[in-house]
Amino acid sequence: MASSEDAGEHKEQDRHDLAEDTLRNSSGPPSEPYTLFSQGERRGIVVLIALAAWFSTLSSFIYYPAIPIVAKDLHSSISMINLTVTSYLIVSAIAPALVGDAADTFGRRPLYVVTLILYVVANVGIAKQQSAVALLLLRMLQSAGISGTFSVSYGVIADISAPSERGAFVSAVSFGITTAPSLGPAIGGAFASGPGWRWIFYFLAIASGSCLAAMVLAFPETNRKLVGNGGTEPPKLSQPLIKGIMRPWIEDRGPSSPRPVRPVKRIPNPLQSLRVLGRKDVAVSIMPGSFLYTVYCCIHTSLSTTLSKVYHLKEWEAGLIYLPFGFGAIIATLLSSKWIDRDYRIVAKKYGLPLQKVSGDDLLHFPIEEARMRSAFAPMFGAFVSVLVYGWMVKEEIHLAAPLVCLFVAGLSIQTCFNINNTLLVDINQDAPATAQASSNIVRCILSTLFVGVLQKIIDSVGFGWTFSILSFLCLMAGVFYWIELKFGRKWRSARHEVELS
Repeated sequence: MASSEDAGEHKEQDRHDLAEDTLRNSSGPPSEPYTLFSQGERRGIVVLIALAAWFSTLSSFIYYPAIPIVAKDLHSSISMINLTVTSYLIVSAIAPALVGDAADTFGRRPLYVVTLILYVVANVGIAKQQSAVALLLLRMLQSAGISGTFSVSYGVIADISAPSERGAFVSAVSFGITTAPSLGPAIGGAFASGPGWRWIFYFLAIASGSCLAAMVLAFPETNRKLVGNGGTEPPKLSQPLIKGIMRPWIEDRGPSSPRPVRPVKRIPNPLQSLRVLGRKDVAVSIMPGSFLYTVYCCIHTSLSTTLSKVYHLKEWEAGLIYLPFGFGAIIATLLSSKWIDRDYRIVAKKYGLPLQKVSGDDLLHFPIEEARMRSAFAPMFGAFVSVLVYGWMVKEEIHLAAPLVCLFVAGLSIQTCFNINNTLLVDINQDAPATAQASSNIVRCILSTLFVGVLQKIIDSVGFGWTFSILSFLCLMAGVFYWIELKFGRKWRSARHEVELS
């Protein structure tokens, strides 16, 4: 009994010490706001970066229903066309490492403009080419152009949102990305069976071209190394064309941060992402999202072919079965935006820490791992149960409505975990958030590509039920890494900062 009381006293003393430490390091009234961008401007920025990131995921899923038609039209084999899918995934694992580091060095705006130009050109080329080899090369260019926008978007979020409100911004970006797996096959199938598969890429070119035009005209530079909280005028090439739109440095909006020291321009280094993986707290925080992303990819890869065969679905019905997972993901995006920020406030109150909603909290002295991991275990368990039950329901050919409900729960649970993971990754890598997201992308793409590559062989060997039992185990592994991050993450992060400052 005495030992229990002593443990309680030690825990209370730890809370007191943490609060004192934080107050010492944030004493005095905040002299500057975290960002000078208004709420309306930030919403406009998030809409643009969410749209750009949407194309990264959409470009993969919109293509699947058209594969047989493309093979027939180009007089090629299905295996050759499938190679264009694999090559897209391989490039999407590598390109963000270069783009992410470049965005942290040169700024967000130039990278968005360059990558979107490449993407538009690639889509027009794919729509007009006449051979499978040209399709293969252009799909690689398409992936190189657009796959990096996902990592850059989280760099922008770190630029314009204080930690106490970051969950809402991460979820807003995720909203665009999570609709792609559900809408993509439906859009692709409609074009393939209607005006023709080439119109899939004309559509992508037109839509991304509109996003590019908006970026060129109005998107501001947000990289804090270049513009601080937005009050410093960026280099000429990083300024939007239309004056007066989202340009806080030309208006007096209160105190701005000191003029930032412009980083020395260097050649972007893809290996920088690998160096970030050397940080123990970062590596551990990346693994849960990578395991869950692998499950996510395996579900979507097997969804149409397996359910069509088991439940004798027509082509248009096969496109609709992607929707329950997508609806669950969308609802998760709406709910987790409030959930993540609420957990942040609860942990701050628990330790008696003040919330600097305007100037931003000093996360070096804030238990951010506890704040983000606080509610991660419930959706992780939901993912485990729904994936496990889904596999055996399909194996036993239970009525289609039952596995679709499981897919809804899986989408709700997995997307909630994604949002928590991505928010934490931004928080603990504020010096290079885009590079950190690129690191995460490398791990998750390699892991998911390996699993997807052998997925059908596993299904043929052990059956659908046992295959998804294995995948559900990956959800539990995500929970193990959540616990490790919660237990040791803050200690590792503090030690890393001490080494960097010494």
